[in-house]
Amino acid sequence: MHELKAKINETVKFIKEEMGRMPQPDVAIILGTGLGNLAEQIKDKKSLEYWKIPHFPLSTVKSHKGELVFGKIGDKNVVAMEGRFHNYEGYTLDEVTYPVRIVKALGANTLVVSNAAGGMNPKYNYGDLMAITDHINFTGSNPLIGPNDDSLGPRFPDFCDLYDPQLVELAGKIAKEEGISLQKGVYIGVTGPNLETRAEYKFFQVIGADAVGMSTVPEVIVAKHAGLRIFGISVITDICLPETLKPCNIDEIIKTANEAEPKLTKLIYKLIERI
Repeated sequence: MHELKAKINETVKFIKEEMGRMPQPDVAIILGTGLGNLAEQIKDKKSLEYWKIPHFPLSTVKSHKGELVFGKIGDKNVVAMEGRFHNYEGYTLDEVTYPVRIVKALGANTLVVSNAAGGMNPKYNYGDLMAITDHINFTGSNPLIGPNDDSLGPRFPDFCDLYDPQLVELAGKIAKEEGISLQKGVYIGVTGPNLETRAEYKFFQVIGADAVGMSTVPEVIVAKHAGLRIFGISVITDICLPETLKPCNIDEIIKTANEAEPKLTKLIYKLIERI
């Protein structure tokens, strides 16, 4: 863990030197598949490509740009990740979650995380937004396994209110004001990269999941360990009802995410303004 702390310090020092007189971010944002355009709404923007940052992985996923973006949304200083990392790319969970450690060390106190997900709730439709109220970790692992550095977070973090209920409530109010349909539900995280079988979707429904995806869970675990408030939101990019399941592909998923992006951008923008 001392090695992790040393890496964090080295990365933060580099970022601060590169960005110059950069305000301390209040809110960190992780932008998922097809959802990178929110970064275009950030004012006074400064960007830093991942490949330049010490100890940062490189995103290999189509539609993930691979930049750390600093600037303002309303009166809030923000740092946004345009592109994230996944276990299925071959990265360890320490590498996948390393940027969360960095945004915390830079000063962020809130994490807003988005993703594209398959909808398993019969009430969901293509392009729906779902505020995550809870999650199920079905990845078979946990980024907190191993020695714990108490300076980074507690050995046994409590996950009773993992996704901040006040932020979920605020998002609901904003959605109503803006005429945006916002579902609320449970996200189940898997490793991927394959999409699930009919039997797996049916099982996930039985155990209480509304949407499934290949990210978010490791990042949120580390964010909570680090003491960040968390708001998570999924764009339902495909419908995964076992009885009516049809093949889909990544291009269709990205297309649906892109079509939903304007309402997601509006919701997150206004949420951050009012945090």
